[in-house]
Amino acid sequence: MNTTTIKTAAPLAPARNGAGMRYTLAWGVVLVMALLLPLLVRNDYWLHSVIMVLYFAYLASAWNLVCGYVGQVSFGHSVFSGVGGYISVTLLTHAGMSPWLGMLVGALAAAVLAVAIGYPTMRLKGPYFALTTIAVAEIIRIWFENTDAVFGIAIKGSQGLTVPLVGTSWAAMQFESKVPYYYIMLAMLLLVMGITAWMERSRLGVCLKAIRGDRDAAESLGINPTRYYLAAFALSAFMTALGGTFYAQFIRFINPERNMGVELSIDMALMSIIGGQGTVLGPVIGAFFLTPVSEVLRSELGGQLVGLHLVIYGLVLILAVLYLPKGLLVPLSRWARRLIGGAAR
Repeated sequence: MNTTTIKTAAPLAPARNGAGMRYTLAWGVVLVMALLLPLLVRNDYWLHSVIMVLYFAYLASAWNLVCGYVGQVSFGHSVFSGVGGYISVTLLTHAGMSPWLGMLVGALAAAVLAVAIGYPTMRLKGPYFALTTIAVAEIIRIWFENTDAVFGIAIKGSQGLTVPLVGTSWAAMQFESKVPYYYIMLAMLLLVMGITAWMERSRLGVCLKAIRGDRDAAESLGINPTRYYLAAFALSAFMTALGGTFYAQFIRFINPERNMGVELSIDMALMSIIGGQGTVLGPVIGAFFLTPVSEVLRSELGGQLVGLHLVIYGLVLILAVLYLPKGLLVPLSRWARRLIGGAAR
């Protein structure tokens, strides 16, 4: 019996190692292509579009850090992006603080806000949690839209804030070319993907999955749902706020409607869910699929039938839940395995 087992198992190791090497090589090729892309794409419009795809992939991945693992759908995450962006811009405008430092201050403020929101709402489930997050985010957005100044600091209500031009430099996160923005956003996306991969293997990720599966059973095993949920929620808000600062510096403008509106929250949720929530690559795949679709819908339908693109988004979500409950990642992974296996043969 033992001899048979050894003979059967021995040939499998090289095959498994060979598959791992092929996957590592494939990801290495993808990373090299991503690093070289600005050298190949000279058109500013196309490079801008690629940066926006990476930006939405980043936000969807940040949303996924808590919602993808706890199983709660938040439609209010855009408020963290707005808070981070507004704080960094006001610190740059009134205190001359570098956006690199301002984004950390804004991210910490967003994390504190997440704990304040998450503690009383964490026991809500399903649509009740989703509706509560929408309500809280909309209250804050409306307050920003109707407030000209906070503690004597101008935020100009619905008019929004223009990022002051202080000179082309890395310290000011302001550049004449879009190429530096591309590499900043690529680095931020790789960072949040790395954090997600760490969560997959960490106690935090395991406990969040246990809470998602059965909260009462998790508590009986000594897991404190409140602590782990709030830690993940604060981490997700922190990362989302960093994205808000990048957007403000890249577009050089921020206002409550675009940076705190429910539409941005829906974008984050849909990209993560359709791509495959609770995974490292799912939100990225969702962003690469939905961002171009979103831009086409806004340009073609936004001026004629206001809100229709959201209806289409809803239909896409329903179809994805019915026919691809685990997201696009599953069929794409199968296709990639066949492709790599065929290339190896």
